[in-house]
Amino acid sequence: MSDQSSSEGMGSGTEFDTMRGRDYPTIRQFTVFMENRVGQLLNIIRRFEGSRIRIVAVNINDATECCIVRFLLSDPERGREILERAGLAMVESDLIGIQLPEESQPLLRVCTALLQAEVNIIQAIPLMTHPHGSNAVALMVDDLDMAHDTLNRKGFVFLNEDDLASDDE
Repeated sequence: MSDQSSSEGMGSGTEFDTMRGRDYPTIRQFTVFMENRVGQLLNIIRRFEGSRIRIVAVNINDATECCIVRFLLSDPERGREILERAGLAMVESDLIGIQLPEESQPLLRVCTALLQAEVNIIQAIPLMTHPHGSNAVALMVDDLDMAHDTLNRKGFVFLNEDDLASDDE
């Protein structure tokens, strides 16, 4: 791990391959399934009140009867506990977090790099916080390993879960 990803945004110093079987940083997303009723989202968000866990990104897809809400949290371990205690149906997924380059069309550079590697972007979720003072995005892709290798070769700076917990906004 001598590349840029091993030194940038490592926070705790924990080796990534000991966390979830990968030797590079990922960010956990929690996908919560719920009934599409007025106040349901507020009920979930209130569960984080007083916990010091911040919702750093949220994505909502709704249909007539049900709703899918995706969360990125500043403390995924404790956040998972809160969601589990609420008895919510949920799925946990790994995403790649990257700082967007300071240029006029940063997503063009990201999409071009991933297209060249034939990696499909399934979701792109902008972060409401700005780790290290930069705009950032979390990407769900169809091939995490290839996406990481490609973006790393192109010089992108990766984010990890410690970056989401930091207060440098």
